[in-house]
Amino acid sequence: MHKVVVYKAGGYEQLKLEIHPVPKPGDRQVLIRTHAVGVNYADICVRWGVYESARRFVGWPITPGFEYSGWVEEAGREVSHVKPGDPVFGVTLFNGYSTHVCAPADLVWPKPKALNFEAAAGFLVVHLTAYHGLLQHVVIRPGMKILVHSAGGGVGSALVQLCRLHDLQVIGVVGASHKVEYVHQLGANAVIDKSSQSLWDEAKRLCPDGYDLVFDANGPETLAQSYAHLRPMGKLLVYGFHTLLPKRRGRLNYLKAAIGLMRMPRFNPLAMTTENKGVVAFNLSFLLDRTDLLQAAVNDLTTWVEAGHIQVPSVRSFALTEVAEAHQVLESGETTGKLVLRTMPSP
Repeated sequence: MHKVVVYKAGGYEQLKLEIHPVPKPGDRQVLIRTHAVGVNYADICVRWGVYESARRFVGWPITPGFEYSGWVEEAGREVSHVKPGDPVFGVTLFNGYSTHVCAPADLVWPKPKALNFEAAAGFLVVHLTAYHGLLQHVVIRPGMKILVHSAGGGVGSALVQLCRLHDLQVIGVVGASHKVEYVHQLGANAVIDKSSQSLWDEAKRLCPDGYDLVFDANGPETLAQSYAHLRPMGKLLVYGFHTLLPKRRGRLNYLKAAIGLMRMPRFNPLAMTTENKGVVAFNLSFLLDRTDLLQAAVNDLTTWVEAGHIQVPSVRSFALTEVAEAHQVLESGETTGKLVLRTMPSP
């Protein structure tokens, strides 16, 4: 099989495409011949050597990748819900950038018919992150006002749609004008284009009493003001720190990262108590053993996408050999929807 291997932290040159033996699945595992694999910002952090679960669970060398679609090639003897030849999608704790993935059976599901293989490969990570943040971390009520940063990206796009599905008023924030119409089409009640508008002046104008929930993966650039714009009983949900990781030509700028760490806001529990505000933080890669939560989420998400309640995400695909280009494009911040790597040759 072919897979991408990273031997040490660095730039795009560290993404090595190699030939390795195909693994043999255990009794409770499934071997999948992948058709496509999702590309996420977390994969870039893995390449930089700053992704905590990668350092804790794997170390070097490592193959990035958390999600895939394809066909079951072999199933362990205790696996009954899928069989060889079945189209599937799933999540994996790394090892996704490969023509074959050997995954725990509990993290493999039948592919929804509403998703082609490329869309399915980029569906689960962003939608599970959005679902977990919105529907498993907080109690929602119709009419709540939600602010979503990076609303044109993968998780942001999923959040906008889930908010719309649950009768929440959602305001999306984008960093480029070409993303505004895309986020409106997803169902946002309003979109703030921070490339041409004052982000916080506009956020205040649109919701003068403050937000019930703010979803923020930016890091020190926006966290303090996101918290400040919560209404009483509001929650700030944090699932990433993009601005903490400044880059240049595919490499981290460690000096600027250190400055970003010093700018990271510190939330005081005493002040939070008197202000009636809260901060919730999570990372999906540390939740893959919570199959109870994942199964509930996948069941709902599959039902909604099959019913047409969730739009199929826009997808841009690259060949597995173009993995460095895919990382470069994702780092640009200009994309909408999802990026995937094709692991099957084009027809």
